[in-house]
This record gives sequence, structure tokens and C-alpha cells, in this order.
Amino acid sequence: MGNILIVAEMQGGKIRECSYELVTLARSLGGTVKSVVIGSGVGAVAAAFASKGGGETFVADAPGLANYNVDGWNKAIRAAVTASAADIVLLSNTPIGWDVSPRIAAGLDAAFVSDCFNAKMEGGKLVAFRRVFNGKLDAQLTCEPGKAVLTMQPGCKEPFSGSSDGKTTPLAVDLSGVRVKFVEIKQAQATGIDLTKAEIVVSGGRGVGAPEKFPEVIKPLADALGGAMGASRPVVDAGWLPHAHQVGSSGQVVTPKLYIACGISGAIQHLVGMKNSNYIIAINKDADAPIFEVANLGVVGDLFEVVPALTAAVKAAKG
Repeated sequence: MGNILIVAEMQGGKIRECSYELVTLARSLGGTVKSVVIGSGVGAVAAAFASKGGGETFVADAPGLANYNVDGWNKAIRAAVTASAADIVLLSNTPIGWDVSPRIAAGLDAAFVSDCFNAKMEGGKLVAFRRVFNGKLDAQLTCEPGKAVLTMQPGCKEPFSGSSDGKTTPLAVDLSGVRVKFVEIKQAQATGIDLTKAEIVVSGGRGVGAPEKFPEVIKPLADALGGAMGASRPVVDAGWLPHAHQVGSSGQVVTPKLYIACGISGAIQHLVGMKNSNYIIAINKDADAPIFEVANLGVVGDLFEVVPALTAAVKAAKG
């Protein structure tokens, strides 16, 4: 096993938790862990990451890297791959990871597997695992010897919490020819929906079938319980509900006392967002849906029969 390069991400001036999850994974693969931190004025942050599992951490520090742009990050990561002699490059499956990882893989002529929930070495080869067909099946992909680029789902591993004898190394990056220019960050207008503070969340997935079914079936149960209505990513991607309702690694991470998942298969990015709920009830007609792996109570049945009956029972109990 050769060298593994972790591409760390920052948010609010700190290394994101998902980058420490990459440390845990990298150490489990058995290679020499190295990292790269990209930005402007990030020397202290890089040093802290190096001492907390990042190993030798290359610091791509330049004013032109102060804000993310795909050309700049592509150049910085390619420089870090060369400096670290990395065989495996690990990125988080975040918007940045989605954007830059295919370019890195193409430029290196490397194997590329996105949206993984696990990886391991087997027989000297890297094996990556990802869910397919809306989480109904797990795919196992074996990479041939050579370079490989993987993006890992946030929440797939526990964040590394130990320490190490890492060091920082300045990394020169040639930013000439960068075509992308950072303009501004725009934040969505607040909608008043904060699922992270709700004690009860009732979420619907693509199994609900149509956007009009949410106010007809899902919201009445949420209202009866005094909770909030959530949704899975496919629902939001389809435009059925605004992003503020999305539960998952690319939405909101919730930890309510009660989480009810209706018609949600349980893709890893959704499970990451709700698996730490105190009590989970899953309603799905597919008995093999991954959501049942984390549920305290599973109901195999038609949500259009179960959910209205449950809503009626709650209202009757309240008198």
C-alpha cells in the first residue's frame, strides 16, 4: 500500500468534520497518510490538522485560493498528488468534492468512484462500496493497480479523534491560466423552517409519489404530532419541496426524539442526516429497504394506508 492523500475542506475557518472522517478511512487502508489544505492564510489550520491525524500536510496557501474555484483547486490538488506521490486521493462527497474530483481523476488517468460509503484493501487492490438503485443494492467496485480517486459520503466513518506527529510542508501552486473567478456567496433567504430544533420530524421520500401528496398525507401526521415535515434528497431534487425540508448530508442533520420516515428507501446520505434520532419509525412497502437497518420500528406496508391511520389514531388519542 502506497501513499494516501486526503483533500481537507474548511468551513468557517475550521477543518470540516468530514475531513477527519477521511483520516479514519485512510488509516484503515494501511497506507501512509498525507493531506493537503487549500486556501489563503491557512498555515495554522493546516498545522492543527497535521497534528490530529492528517500526517504530512501540504499547505497550498495563496490569495488566489482564498475562495473555492475548480481550476485553482484542480491545480493545487494535482500539485499535492505529485508532491506526496499519492496512489489514492480521498475527497468528501460534498459540492466541492462533486465538482473537482472528476477533473482530478481525468487528469491523472485514475480510477474514479464517487459517493462511496466504505472502502478497503483486498488482495492488494482497492475495493470501494457505493449504493445503487436508490439504495436497494450495494455495489462493490475493485480498482486495478494504479491511481484512484474516491469521494466518500460524510458520516460514513467516525471522525478521527487521536493525534499524530504530522508536519506541514509549503506547496507551490502555479495559478496561471486559471479561468474561473470567484464572484460572491449568496445565501438562501431564511424560510423559518429549522428541522434541527424539531423534536418530531415526519419525512417523506420518493415513495410518496407526487408533490401534492405531501400536504395530503405527510404534513397532517407532522401537524398532529406537533412536529415538522422533512424530505429526502430526491424529493427536493425533483422540486416537490424546498431545500429547507431536506434531511441528509447535503441538507440538515437532525436528532429529534422521534423520526418517522415514510416511503424513504434509506440512501446513505439520508441515513447520515437522521440515524442519531432517539427513535426511528420506518414505513416502506419494500421489506429490504436500507432504512430498516437503522429503524427501531419498521412497518412494511403501503404508506397511503398506514400514515392516514396513524394520523387518525394520534388525533383520537389527543381527543
